[in-house]
Amino acid sequence: MAAELARLGVDVGGTFTDLVALEPDGAVRVTKVPSTPDDPARGNWNAVDAAGDMDVGTMLHGTTIATNALLERRGAKVALLTTAGFEDLLWLRRQERAGLYDLTRHHAAPLVERERVVGVRERIGAQGVVQALTPEEVDRVVAVLRVLDPEAVAIALLFSFRDASHERTLAGAVRDAFPAVAVVASADLLPVFREYERVCTTVAEAFLRPVVGGYVGRLAAEAKRRGMHQVRIMASNGGTLDPAQASQRATSLALSGPAGGVEGARLVAAMVGDRNLLTLDMGGTSADASVVVEGEPLLESGGEIGGVPLALPNVLIETVGAGGGSVAWVDEGGALRVGPRSAGAVPGPACYGKGGTDATVTDAVLVLGWLDPAAPLASELTLDLVAARRAVGRVAESAGLPLERCAEGIVEVTVATMVRALRRVSVERGLDPRAMTLVPFGGAGPLFTCRLAENLGMTRAVIPPHAGVLSALGLATAPARVEAMASLHQIATELAPAEWERAFLEPESKVRASLTGATVAWFADCRYPGQGYELSVPADNGPAATCAAFHRIHAERYGHADHDRQVEVVNVRVVGMRGGVGAEKMEGWKDGMMERRKELRPGNILEGPITIPLEDSTVRIEAGWHATVHGTGALIVEPDSTSSHPLTA
Repeated sequence: MAAELARLGVDVGGTFTDLVALEPDGAVRVTKVPSTPDDPARGNWNAVDAAGDMDVGTMLHGTTIATNALLERRGAKVALLTTAGFEDLLWLRRQERAGLYDLTRHHAAPLVERERVVGVRERIGAQGVVQALTPEEVDRVVAVLRVLDPEAVAIALLFSFRDASHERTLAGAVRDAFPAVAVVASADLLPVFREYERVCTTVAEAFLRPVVGGYVGRLAAEAKRRGMHQVRIMASNGGTLDPAQASQRATSLALSGPAGGVEGARLVAAMVGDRNLLTLDMGGTSADASVVVEGEPLLESGGEIGGVPLALPNVLIETVGAGGGSVAWVDEGGALRVGPRSAGAVPGPACYGKGGTDATVTDAVLVLGWLDPAAPLASELTLDLVAARRAVGRVAESAGLPLERCAEGIVEVTVATMVRALRRVSVERGLDPRAMTLVPFGGAGPLFTCRLAENLGMTRAVIPPHAGVLSALGLATAPARVEAMASLHQIATELAPAEWERAFLEPESKVRASLTGATVAWFADCRYPGQGYELSVPADNGPAATCAAFHRIHAERYGHADHDRQVEVVNVRVVGMRGGVGAEKMEGWKDGMMERRKELRPGNILEGPITIPLEDSTVRIEAGWHATVHGTGALIVEPDSTSSHPLTA
C-alpha cells in the first residue's frame, strides 16, 4: 500500500457512532458503539478506543452537531445588521405559504429575534453606492450592539455581492469593538444574489459558528493529544475541511454524516461497475435518500433544515423519519403511523432493554423474525424479543390488528415512507429509477432492499460490505474539498475568452490559498434568461462548451432544451480537491473488506427468502430474489427472473 498510516472515518449518528479504519497493510477495522447525545465527541472517542491501538494519519469525522443545533434551536444569540428599510426580510420571506392547502400552518421562526435586527443607514445598488456608510453611522451601530450584547453578529447588506466595501467596514468595526464575538459577513460567506437566501444563510452561520467552532476545536485538541497527525471534518458537499475551515464554515456541516454515506455508496458501486445509483441510508433515527449520476453525487445549490434555508452547495439528501428507532403509533383516525419521532439511542427501542417502551421499526422486524435476539447488535447490545412483542402488542391492540400483522404493517408504512423519499430524489428530477442500481446501507437499510426495489421497479441492488458503517467508510476515503464562488450575471456568448478567465480568477485564488496542491475545476451556474432556477455545469472549456453542456443537462433534467436561446451565467464556482481514496485505490483494502464475511465466498448465490446476519447490519433477501457474493464482499441482489418483476414504476 502507498499509505503509511491508517485512515480513520468516524460517523457520529443519532443512535450509533460508527468507525472504519483503513490500515496500511490492507486490514479494515470496523467498530460500532452507542452514540452519546449529551456529548457527541465522547461517542467519537469511545469508538476510537474500542477500535484498538493504531497509528492514525488522518481522522475524518462526520457530525450532526450543526444539524441538531438548527433542529433544536441551540445556537448563539445573534444580532443582524442589514440595510435600513429591509429589517423585516426574514419575516416576509418569499410570501409563499408554509403549506399550500393548510392555512393554519406557519413557517419556522427565523434564528434571530426581530428586536435584534439593526437597520444600517447605507445603500448600495446594482450600479454602485447610493448612500455612503459614514463613520458616524458605524459608531451608532456599534453602540446599539453594545446594548444588544450579542454572541454573534451577522452582516448582510443589499448588493454586497457586487460591492462588499460597506460590509467589510462594518465587520472590521464590530470585530474591533467585540473581539470575542463571532462576526459573519455575507460577502465572505455567500457572495451571490437572492437576498432572502443570502441573509438566511448568513444568520445561520452566525447562529452555528460558536457551537460548531467550540466542538471542532475540542475535537482537534483531543486528536492532537492522542498523537493523531491530522483531523478533517466532512462537509455537506461531499468533501472535507480542516478544523479551522470547518469552524469558519459551520453551515457547511449541516449534512456532514449523510454526505459521507453517499460517498461510500459511490465508491463501493464503482468497484462493482455501477455508476447510476439510488442510495438509502437507514440508520436508527432517520433514512436519507440520495442519487449518484454517472459516478458523481448530485449536488444542489441549497436546501432547508429545520425550516432554515441554506444556500450553500450540498449533496442532494432527502431525509425522512423512517429509522430503526422510529416510533409506531395509531392516529386519531385509527391509521397506523411510523415516525417521525424516534426512540434514539436513549432510551432506544423497547427491545434494547434500556428503559424504552415504545414500539419501533426495530421491534417490528424482531417480532417478524428478521433479527436474531441472540446476536449482539452493537457493543454486545442484545435484543429482548419479549419486550419487543409487548411494545408492538400495545400498538396492535390500539389498531385492532393481530400482533404479526401489526408488525408487518409497521414495515409496510416504513417502506412506503422511504419509497417516497427515493422518488423525490429521482422521478421528480427526471431520473428513472428502473435504469439505476439501489444501494441500501446503514444498520437497517439492507433489511428492506427487495421491498424498496420492487416498489420502484428496480432490478438490481448492491448491498455494500460493511453496509452498517458505510458512512464511516465514505468518510475515511473522502477527499479534501474547498469551494469559492462569485456573482457574474452575463450572457455567456457575450464574454470574450479573457473576460471568461478573469471571472474565475478571484474564486480560484481563494481556493488555491485554502487548499495547497488542489486539483481545480470550474463550474458555472447557468439558466435561460428569465428562468428562476439555475443548473451548475462544467465551465473549464470556455463559454461555448459551457452553453452546450447547459443545453444537454437541461434536456436530461427537464426533458427539453432550446438551443436557439442564449444562456445566462449567474454565478461562477471554483472547486478544489486533493487526496481521497478512489475505487482503484480501494483494491488494496478489498480483502480486508471481504474478510469479515468468512461464511460467504465470491460467486456464492443466496436464494431468498433468507436473512443474513452480518457484523454491522442484517440483510434480508425476499422470496423471488437472490444475492450473488462479489469479490469485494458486496452482495449483488437481483430478482430470480426479470419477467416476474416487470419494470413498472
